[in-house]
Amino acid sequence: MKAALQKLGETVFFLLDTVVVSMFCCGTAFVQPEYGGMPLWGFLLLLAGYILVHLFPGIPKPGVHGKRLCICYRGVICLKVFLATSAISILFHIWLWSELMTAHWQLWCGSAFFCFIMEAMLFWDGILRVYAASVQLGIRNRAVGMICGMIPVINLLVLRSIIHTVSDEVEFETKKDRINRERAALQICRTRYPLLLVHGVFFRDSGLINYWGRIPAELERNGAVIYYGNHQSAASIPDSAAELSARIRQIVRETGCEKVNIIAHSKGGLDCRYAVSVGNAAPLVASVTTINTPHRGCGFADYLLEKIPSAAQEKIASAYNTALHKLGDEHPNFMAAVRDLTASRCKEICQEMDAASRGNIFCQSVGSRLNHASNGKFPLNFTYHLVKYFDGPNDGLVAEPSFHWGERYQFLTTDGKRGISHGDMVDLNRENIPGFDVREFYVQLVADLKQRGL
Repeated sequence: MKAALQKLGETVFFLLDTVVVSMFCCGTAFVQPEYGGMPLWGFLLLLAGYILVHLFPGIPKPGVHGKRLCICYRGVICLKVFLATSAISILFHIWLWSELMTAHWQLWCGSAFFCFIMEAMLFWDGILRVYAASVQLGIRNRAVGMICGMIPVINLLVLRSIIHTVSDEVEFETKKDRINRERAALQICRTRYPLLLVHGVFFRDSGLINYWGRIPAELERNGAVIYYGNHQSAASIPDSAAELSARIRQIVRETGCEKVNIIAHSKGGLDCRYAVSVGNAAPLVASVTTINTPHRGCGFADYLLEKIPSAAQEKIASAYNTALHKLGDEHPNFMAAVRDLTASRCKEICQEMDAASRGNIFCQSVGSRLNHASNGKFPLNFTYHLVKYFDGPNDGLVAEPSFHWGERYQFLTTDGKRGISHGDMVDLNRENIPGFDVREFYVQLVADLKQRGL
């Protein structure tokens, strides 16, 4: 009942906004004494209504919290009112043409120009709001909107797509916010031991752009305590493991937490496995969860290293190492990281790790699959075909057979063409994927660790 009343209220306010804007835009034709002579007070009243529509479009939507979502919501209302009132204004001026064009063509031209300006202001009010505040529009949709903005008919289709995308974003985020508020007291991610998030190869932990996207904030909102690996972007597995072992000891020493729960993505999973098996980190680790980790390596990496000339490899490695050294890595080693991801090298390393004891540590793994290459952002849409040729179905970088490790294994995908890519599993593109809520997946993953007493 409450939802129905809210929907009714939204419809009524939308119609009211549409009527006010339409009367203001079209009513200017009747201000002139030659055609009705609308009183000045009537014009000023409509002007006040038009301004109010700009300032407070629609009706406040329950559950929409935060400045960003409110801006998105109001932007969508502005764009919907723009579409409705533009249609009304066009029909009105078609009728007005037949009435005024012979005797008062100047009045018609003035009215049409005024209407165009007012509608344009409403459009830009809405589009600037959603462009500034929406996350889900992304760069591509924004670019398409700008390129197609002046192409008749196509611009309306693109605008409809923008409205749909941002509306879905508001609904999705509002629902998530409500769920988090309802379970806030439960602190379902407040594990016994804090979380250590370990990034994959060729990335760094940065205070500006979080490797894990919106996931850490969602976990912290549900009670999690989070630390990051802070290790170099590219190094051999043993070297990365040594860095992570030192980082774990630092966290335990400074916080007194006794142990950590590790969640590691991609090569980070191999680094952590090495740290707890061959290294000396096992007594300080309660669990290891690997996300889309190539435990059996990547067959296409062997092929590339065999086919790409050594000179070209060295040139690429030198450029990468130089750049990352300037960004903060002390001893980046591009080629060592790449070689340790080959199937042949991973087999050797895994034999070494399996021969060692990792102690009483709960170990689990997660993998995912892209259902269609085009749904993987560059370069995953390119590498998908290469990995599929050598290793079979994959996430754009790692094939299905390489994911499984530990006592528990989860394999994820979605219905239809989308699937879940290597980058999607760490919310790299901050995209809301139909059929897979990556933030909620991690919340439930960590909630399970809490239930296990970890």
